[in-house]
Amino acid sequence: MTSRTERHVLQARRAQFDFSQTPLHWIPDDPFATHMVNGIHLLLPAGELWFCRVYNQALPLVTDAALRQDVEGFIRQEAWHARAHIGAHDYLRRHALETDGFLARANRLFGDLLGDTPFGLKLLKREPLKRHWLVLRVGLIAAIEHFTGMLGQWAMDNRSWDKADPVMADLFRWHLAEEVEHRCVAYDLFEHLCRTQLGFYVSRQALMAVVFPMFLFALSESYRELASQDRSDRASRALSRRSLLRLLLELERVGHRTENVPPFSFLVAGALRWISPRFHPVTEGDTQQALDYLSRSPAARAAMQQ
Repeated sequence: MTSRTERHVLQARRAQFDFSQTPLHWIPDDPFATHMVNGIHLLLPAGELWFCRVYNQALPLVTDAALRQDVEGFIRQEAWHARAHIGAHDYLRRHALETDGFLARANRLFGDLLGDTPFGLKLLKREPLKRHWLVLRVGLIAAIEHFTGMLGQWAMDNRSWDKADPVMADLFRWHLAEEVEHRCVAYDLFEHLCRTQLGFYVSRQALMAVVFPMFLFALSESYRELASQDRSDRASRALSRRSLLRLLLELERVGHRTENVPPFSFLVAGALRWISPRFHPVTEGDTQQALDYLSRSPAARAAMQQ
């Protein structure tokens, strides 16, 4: 991983998971946390495959050999993350949760609105607008990856999931450990492609101002999609109809009470750290801790032995 203080060669661990015995509420006695975390299954496949498409376009612009290697490793890891979460869609359907409508909306967001020609704007195929649009999307990914890296470190420190379904907990921990492992790549790529340091700083602040509220909105909407269909828990269905503010307050409350999800204040603190001119993702996680988990993850170990 390219960073200011360390380097680690990224590798894709082609982990596979069997959710045939995984209960709907895989975090015991916590439907709220379960649906909030399960929403990631709906959001990430389209998003991570979009990451890969954007980064494949950016590769020819990378002039640093080490960074290019990192980006290639990032692409391989993200592609397999998407595949793993697609595999969890059958688990959701087995528990009578319809997913097609939300997945279609996610595909339109990443495939159309954030694609090469959003709204059919063929003008973006011409230079220099083509390059600007590509770099802007690289920056969006860098801002998103700030949160996935933060969540990755949270998952590495978390112990409440030790009591959860081991297969689903391993999927998220495996994925989030690799997010910690490659947490610097998106940021370093965006910095590499920006023409000036001032432009890099100003643009990353502007992009975070867009990404953070959209990140919260996406989490809440994916939660609503699943909780509203939970026939076994009336409270989940009722909460799914509440406002975004009410859901964020519940995230704060449950996060502190059960530690099954990170509280809202954790996300806010991470967004504020991004503002500093001295910020770099290397300080947001512990690579060795992530590698230690990957060395004992049942799915990761099985993948590496194939």
